[in-house]
Amino acid sequence: MNTSLSLELIEMAQQDIQLRSELAAEGSLFNGYHPKMKALHDKNAERLSAIVEQYGWPGKSKVGPEAAHAAWLILQHAIAHPALQRKCFPLLVEQVEKNEMEPVELAMLEDRIHCFEGKPQRFGTQFDWDENSQMSPLPVDDERLVEERRKKIGLAPLAEAIGEKRKEVAQSGELPPTNYQQYVIEKNEWLRANGWRN
Repeated sequence: MNTSLSLELIEMAQQDIQLRSELAAEGSLFNGYHPKMKALHDKNAERLSAIVEQYGWPGKSKVGPEAAHAAWLILQHAIAHPALQRKCFPLLVEQVEKNEMEPVELAMLEDRIHCFEGKPQRFGTQFDWDENSQMSPLPVDDERLVEERRKKIGLAPLAEAIGEKRKEVAQSGELPPTNYQQYVIEKNEWLRANGWRN
């Protein structure tokens, strides 16, 4: 096992979680993509890209379960790096097949890529504000199949997940956008500017 790489990945993920907590506590996290958060995500994405080039994907047997999860978190948060997420997705498919990472993590990355590309998600793991000021799953391909897929990888039914997510958001202090139409326009502009959509 590569101990130094393991420690580095864990530290990178901890910095991400800590910064998110600090920004949430001061109330500035939820007003768009915070510049400090973006800077850290960009730095981590660049380093993860170099790690993958050098070592391949850092799965459990290479870096241990905690660092393997940290690597996934860094990739999941590399939202301004579509090329990196798309390039790593097939590597993660292989990792799940070899029991090197968790199927839920792969599902969440797949859903995130689909949503950013404007496609329906397959597992219902990605949420955003809807026009009724509720935190709701982004569009899914087929509700019945989504429930089957969720069950297969150990996720709770979607209704439960929605309840949990709304409770979590209420506790975090995040508020729905005051102008939903403007929110959607800005989100779509961001997706285009960052190479997710044409």
